[in-house]
Amino acid sequence: MEDSGNTTGMSARPVPLTVAATPPEPGLHLIATPIGAARDITLRALDVLNAADVLAAEDTRNLRHLMDIHGLHLRGRRIIAYHDHNADRQRPAILAALAEGKSVAYASDAGTPLVADPGYRLARDAAEAGFVVRALPGPSAALTALSVSGLPSDRFLFVGFPPSSGAARRKWIESWRGVEATVIVFESPRRVKQLLENICETEANRATVICRELTKKFEEVLRGTAGELMQSIPDEGLRGEIVVLFGHPEPVVADDDVLRAALGELLGRIPVKEAAAEVAGRYGLSRRDVYALALDMKREAE
Repeated sequence: MEDSGNTTGMSARPVPLTVAATPPEPGLHLIATPIGAARDITLRALDVLNAADVLAAEDTRNLRHLMDIHGLHLRGRRIIAYHDHNADRQRPAILAALAEGKSVAYASDAGTPLVADPGYRLARDAAEAGFVVRALPGPSAALTALSVSGLPSDRFLFVGFPPSSGAARRKWIESWRGVEATVIVFESPRRVKQLLENICETEANRATVICRELTKKFEEVLRGTAGELMQSIPDEGLRGEIVVLFGHPEPVVADDDVLRAALGELLGRIPVKEAAAEVAGRYGLSRRDVYALALDMKREAE
């Protein structure tokens, strides 16, 4: 699922479709669904949902509700549940339908399919088997957040959901912290303060934007530095669906003291070569030079 928002509780008058239910071409059709406002679905997506031979969804209740809102009828079709917990069991049934020449519409829980959801293996296996795979573009929480953030959009990196444990989370942050790009993160509303605390350990002044409840009634966009926003968030976290964006990293003058401090944090936990590669990448320096410094530090410690 791209994010865990859904159309439940959204008010919209049904718009009955009078178009004849002509099935789309045989193949797998990946349908982006609204991340909040039910009317954000595209007309093409409604056409395919109305006419596909087989329906599949990450959350069958959400898809059924969305179809009800827009006046679409199942007409005897059932919706196959396809999600993290049953993907391996259900994928053969969907591939079998494709092998029979049927059109299969797969809808995400919310947003664009295959972004932080289990659908990529379905698309991969369908393509490898020679079936047509089509994407019906539409809502995307990541791109919606990027659009309203005011942060540079010429280069961005989507890194999905952070690990929940502290050590794994810090390692995950270190993997992208030095990348010259706007970084887009999906986070639990309960852990967003913890994420900012982790960022503040090294970059309290990094430009940060928190998007909450995008396209919904209580949509909110918070802008500031990581430190400022961390102070403004209550200990229990926020409510609703959250996307966090971090601007480009602050330029750091990588003098000898900075490099030694960075290496010192890593040398006790990971091998010298890995520590040198990580620090060199962080500051855009020669791996050979940083490796030589790391060896000197190790010899000094011994």
